[in-house]
Formats: sequence, C-alpha cells, structure tokens
Amino acid sequence: MVQLSDRAIVPVGCYDEELRLFESQYTVPYGVSYNSYVILDEKVAILDTVDPRKTEEWLGNVEKALAGRTPDYLIIHHMEPDHAGSIAVLAEKYPAMTLVGNAKTFPMAAAFTGQDFSGRALAVGEGESLALGSHTLTFYMAPMVHWPEVMVSHESSSKTLFSADGFGRFGSPDPAGPWVDEARRYYTNIVGKYGSSVQALLSKAKGLDIEAVCPLHGPILAGESLALALEKYDCWSRYAPEEKGVLVAYASIHGNTARAAKELAELLKAEGVCVEVIDLARHDPAEAVAQAFRFSGLLLAASSYDAGVFPPMAQFLARLKSKGLKDRTVGLMENGSWGPTAMRVMLAELETLKDLRLVEPKITIRSAATAENQEQMKTLAQALASAI
Repeated sequence: MVQLSDRAIVPVGCYDEELRLFESQYTVPYGVSYNSYVILDEKVAILDTVDPRKTEEWLGNVEKALAGRTPDYLIIHHMEPDHAGSIAVLAEKYPAMTLVGNAKTFPMAAAFTGQDFSGRALAVGEGESLALGSHTLTFYMAPMVHWPEVMVSHESSSKTLFSADGFGRFGSPDPAGPWVDEARRYYTNIVGKYGSSVQALLSKAKGLDIEAVCPLHGPILAGESLALALEKYDCWSRYAPEEKGVLVAYASIHGNTARAAKELAELLKAEGVCVEVIDLARHDPAEAVAQAFRFSGLLLAASSYDAGVFPPMAQFLARLKSKGLKDRTVGLMENGSWGPTAMRVMLAELETLKDLRLVEPKITIRSAATAENQEQMKTLAQALASAI
C-alpha cells in the first residue's frame, strides 16, 4: 500500500490474496484488501480492524507502527466483520483503549463479539470531533453506505477522508493498474442499492477539504485517481449510464438463443453501437450487474423454461431489481420451441424497475431464428441504436 504524504498516518492493513469469494458470493480472483490505519500524534488512534482471517498479521503491522506506544482510541467506521472482526482481540490486548463509534455501532459490536464495551465506548454524532494533537478527526454519519451504522471521518490537517466502504475496490491495495472495472463491480454489487445514501455522503464531502481518500478496501486515492473516483461514484449513485452502448445478456440452454443474441450484437455493432456480450449461464453474475450499470441499453435474450424463464435470466433480473437499476433502454427476445413463456416473465420483472423504456419489436423465436426473426433483429438493432 502506498504511504500518505502525512507520515503520521500509517497504513497497517492486510492484503488477502487467497480469498476467492467475498461475502460468500462475489468472486475475487485477485483477492481483497482489509485496510486499517494508525494516526500517531499526542494521542494514538487506530482506524478500523480487519477480517479474522488476517488478525495475527494485522496485529504485527499495528505493533510495528506503534513502536512501543499504546493506542488511545480505536475508531470503528463500519461493523461488518471484514473490518470489525478483530475488535475483541484488540480490545483485550489494550484494555485502556477507548472504542469510538456512534449510537448504532455499539449494539452491533456487542451482538458480534458477545462483549459489553459500554464502559469504554465513546459515541460520537454528526459533526463531532476528536482531537489527537495536531490531527483532528471529525465524524459524519453515512447510514446505508451500506450498513445503518456506517460513518466516515475527515482529518483536517492532512485533508484526508477515511471513507469506510465508500470508494473501495476488489483486488490489491496497490494503486497501479486500472481502478474503474473492479471498483464498478464492487460498488454496484455491494453499495449499488443505496444510491441516494451515496449521494447524501457526496454532498457532505463537497463541503470538506479533501486531498486523499482512504477506503477500507483497495488503494488510497489522491490526485487524478480521486477525481475519477468522485466522478464515477456520482454517476453510479445516480444510476446514470457511464457510456452509450448496449449490454447483450443472454440465457441459452442448447445454443440457439445464444446464436441469435450474438447475431443481434453484431447488428448493433454495425449500427456503430458499443456492445458487451455476456452469457448469464457461465459469466460472473456480479460482472453482469456491473455492465448493466455501465451501459445505457440492455438487450435481454432468454429461453423459456418450466413455463417461465431460464433461471440464469431470472437470477440476473432479480439482481438488477435488488440493486435498483433504473433509467435504461431495453430490447427483449425470447425463445420457446412449443410454448414461449420467457417474454411474459421478463416483462413482469422489468415492470418492477423504474424508468425503463422498452423498444419494439419484442422478438419470439421458436427453436431457431428464422428469416423473419432475422429481419426483426435488424429492426430491433436499429431501434435500440437510435433510442439509447
């Protein structure tokens, strides 16, 4: 992890390269970091802990940073176990240390650890500050980004925002390499449902002097990378598409629906449209959600199955509903050899999403695409290209 320009703020987190499934559902081929920081001043503050998988390594990092000193405070920005999983161990190691959270933090801490920290807990509220010496932390509540107890803190002398899960990224804490793709996949799946809460936090951040952001996952952000992150978070949390284009997402059983979807993708490309094609039966579902957030248009193609829709499409639509995707242009294609039913189910699910615009024609294939279907696909490609 890179060092901040303020040497009194020391990153002490851990990189878990071996983890392959985050929150027991999201693939992380490059692992994930659990970030934590120490501020060394007249008073010493540790900011967040780490997942129990990395407790021992983290304690070693903390002890090295402390260099014989004893922490006065543990700041708890977020109670999710990948950040709060080592609270009990640290509290036992340093019995004189005060735990700093908010009114919602400590009931959760007691529930997770089975311990009562009330005798050593300091509850802070919106805009309250904690002076450490030349460093001062001011706290701002960020409920539902993405748990109800979340708060962030702003350190005024270094102009640093400790942003909890906000501005995080899957993968390593190294700032080298692209940030957007893994940050998008992280945001849309972890925080995506709570866009209005993110907008409220961004509004608060606008009133602060910020030169660096220290998230609980991924790299520290400063300069151009911080500007990019702020731009993307504003876009994602408004559910606005990043770019004009179409995600072609298909769920095919024996291949005919896949062939038709790919043919339609080529027709879209011929219209000058940027296209991403995803096989919902085989592709990472979190990436499929991220790409739906990325583009202005969707083309959904699915086989009928059990008088409904092939499950990979049903699961994808359920995820889009859960994450609150809205304001997209959508084309639909179904396949059903003897009794097409996928269209009906897809339409019913899409009705639960806000501000969608359906484009005609809606195409029904019976087993394999016919010459008539191919003409319909040309018309649909043209309609999507002009509507997105």
